[in-house]
Amino acid sequence: MDSDRLIGRRMFVRAAALSAAALAVGRPAFAAGPDDEMTDAVKKVLADKFGARPIQSGHVQFDIPADAPDGRAVPVFIETDFDLSPERYVKAFHLIVDHNPDIYLAGYQFSPALGGASVDTRIKMRRTSWVRAIAEMNTGELWVSAKKVFVGLNGCG
Repeated sequence: MDSDRLIGRRMFVRAAALSAAALAVGRPAFAAGPDDEMTDAVKKVLADKFGARPIQSGHVQFDIPADAPDGRAVPVFIETDFDLSPERYVKAFHLIVDHNPDIYLAGYQFSPALGGASVDTRIKMRRTSWVRAIAEMNTGELWVSAKKVFVGLNGCG
C-alpha cells in the first residue's frame, strides 16, 4: 500500500467529518422561524391590528397539517392551555396567513360567559406559507403559535 495515499485518505475523511460537524453546528435543525421569514406586509398587518404590543410565543395549541394537498380546505383547530376565568379569558383568536391575498384571514371574538374558547374550522390557502394563530387575552396579552404549511393545490383561485 502506498503510504501517501493512505495518509491522503485519512486526511480526506477527517476533513469531511470536520466539515459536516461545522455545518451541523452552524445551521439550525429546522427551517428559519416564522419571524425570520415575516414579510413587510405581515408586519404591517400585525402593527395595524395589535399596535406595538409584544406577541409572545406559547400557550396556543394550534393543530394544522404541515402538508395540505388541497389548499381549498385546510383543517385548523385552535385553543389555549390557560386556566380561563371571568378575570382572565381569551378575548379573540386571530388567523394570519402570510401569503394569502388577504393576510388577515379571520378573527373570532369570545365572551367570558362562554367559559372557554376554541376554534375548529377550515381555511383556504393560496400557497405554501406560514400560518399564525394569535390568542388575544382580555388583559391585552398576545400569544402566538406559527406553523409552516406546504400547500399542493392553490385554494385561492
